[in-house]
Amino acid sequence: MAQQYPEWIWQNGEIKPWKEATAHVMSHALHYGSSVFEGIRSYVTPEGAAIFRLTDHLKRLYHSAKIYDMVLPYSQDELATACREVIRKNGFNAAYLRPVAYRGLGGFGLSAETPIDVAVASWPMGPYLGPEALEVGITACVSSWQRFAPNTIPAGAKAGGNYLSGQLIAREARRLGFGEGIALAANGLLSEGAGENLFLVFDGVLHTTPASASILSGITRDTLRVLAREDGIEVIERDIPREYLYLADEILMCGTAAEITPIREVDGKQIGSGKAGRVTRRLQELYFGLFNGKTQDKWGWLEPV
Repeated sequence: MAQQYPEWIWQNGEIKPWKEATAHVMSHALHYGSSVFEGIRSYVTPEGAAIFRLTDHLKRLYHSAKIYDMVLPYSQDELATACREVIRKNGFNAAYLRPVAYRGLGGFGLSAETPIDVAVASWPMGPYLGPEALEVGITACVSSWQRFAPNTIPAGAKAGGNYLSGQLIAREARRLGFGEGIALAANGLLSEGAGENLFLVFDGVLHTTPASASILSGITRDTLRVLAREDGIEVIERDIPREYLYLADEILMCGTAAEITPIREVDGKQIGSGKAGRVTRRLQELYFGLFNGKTQDKWGWLEPV
């Protein structure tokens, strides 16, 4: 089936038809990966459509741009308005948002000065890793591709070029018949998934890898840490050896797209009972409860469309 695209998109200050949002083939970003972006979701809530942690996502977008010396020509408030406009214009409630800023057509060298173009797209999105993934979990493998070493490419920036690594990891996993790939850091310790952060559960305690493990410190990851501690679940951030994947009682991947996806098997080895465990189920209840009203939003994370 051909991809169905939405009707409208925001680009460089205005809403326009999707097909008119174009970039030149010699744009800097196309050749050098010089873009920064965010993935954000809006949900249907009892109070209407709401964008989850919009302010935090846009703050990270500007942080990523700063790392790459990109001065965005719009304020954070202007981009927040653009996110709301493109959802409303397309008639969406539950949707995925993609703000992206990139170096456009200008000079041709690596350090060339170019315009910074900005767009915000929105489209409907279901479970990223498949319709049954949230319930039954996925299989995963440890990839032969490692994450980049510290002081090579900044993992803390959500930059387009970083996702070449994720593509290698994800495509290798699919080729081998797994649902997703897991990467090790340059030191051989656990890093993250192709595009998701990881949590391992041991004796009811959540363990997650640190920022120094070449991860993107995800906003969903932060959300789960807050919700878990609020619920009395201990969270430990620490270095984790690869073999601990096989010994964990539960493993879950998380991210804006993946939401909270259990992992039932790694490298052919069953994890725990082979299905989502008690802690994973509780985190799913707390997380999705933010959107159905069962979890109180004490933090102002739900921002109305």
